[in-house]
Amino acid sequence: MGEAGKLLTKIIESGMGIGRKDVYICNVIKCRPPNNRDPEKDEIETCFPFLEEQIRIINPEAICALGRIAAKELSGRDFHMTKERGQWFSYLDTPVMPTFHPAYLLRNPSAKRQVWEDAKKNS
Repeated sequence: MGEAGKLLTKIIESGMGIGRKDVYICNVIKCRPPNNRDPEKDEIETCFPFLEEQIRIINPEAICALGRIAAKELSGRDFHMTKERGQWFSYLDTPVMPTFHPAYLLRNPSAKRQVWEDAKKNS
């Protein structure tokens, strides 16, 4: 597990107060783009139906959208993370909490407090 994954586990366990094993983590696309670039539109369009089916099958109590791309795709519109993070919205009748991606937090540690507060919010 990389540093972003370790930080995510800490947020889940300490911030949200639930076990990492009780959280299902998935991505908008099913494979990492080369050089860790943002996924392209056709990659998202190809993979998104699989994500929707996963959400239907798992029927989560809530979704945490980590980062702008996840929030944009689940909200169905342009998403401005710095302005809109921490505000609940709904996807497939499931509450969604958008917040910064752990990789962003590694580059911008001052944003950790915001994510910590987001993680504690109830839908």
